[in-house]
Amino acid sequence: MEIAVYNKEGKDTGRKVSLEDSIFGIEINNHAIYLDVKQYLANQRQGTHKSKERAEIAASTKKIKRQKGTGGARAGSLRSPVFIGGGRVFGPRPRDYSFKLNKKVKQLARISALAFKAKENKIVVLEDFSFETPKTKQFVQINKNLQLQDKKSLYILNEPNKNIYLSSRNLQGTKVVNISSLNTYDIMNASFLVFSESTINALQSN
Repeated sequence: MEIAVYNKEGKDTGRKVSLEDSIFGIEINNHAIYLDVKQYLANQRQGTHKSKERAEIAASTKKIKRQKGTGGARAGSLRSPVFIGGGRVFGPRPRDYSFKLNKKVKQLARISALAFKAKENKIVVLEDFSFETPKTKQFVQINKNLQLQDKKSLYILNEPNKNIYLSSRNLQGTKVVNISSLNTYDIMNASFLVFSESTINALQSN
């Protein structure tokens, strides 16, 4: 599969890059994608939620009313869950939500996500570019030139570039990552993947 290379002005440079079937043409494994996205989201959870049970409530231990003769149910403690301000039954406790996922499953999920985007024609290849200084206005113009201003876009660079990152940081729906930190969640969460030309070559040479 071949795809055109565009420049910052959104014009076809006349060059093409080949997307290898070993990455962009594999059979998509939906379950691997599901597991990897689930692990990513689970790892984002702090797990610091906590509520007090009856033993942790600060309240008087005095018996509320006499045992018999009131016409109501027995009540022995203000800490009981049936009273306002009492403890909570089986409330949330701090816990770790992260879980292990095999490396090969994560790799399969990542290339399955790339193959999914290739199948949907949601991949754009942009010739290598850089900014001398951080300029959000220039990055907005690139999005407009590529007709991505109203779409979620993920820019994938071969190496970290501070000026490009700072230029895009304030744009809603636009994210810049380098190839080493590319993950399945970011791929699936984006409407379009924008690869720099060198990134495609580096990805397919590994």
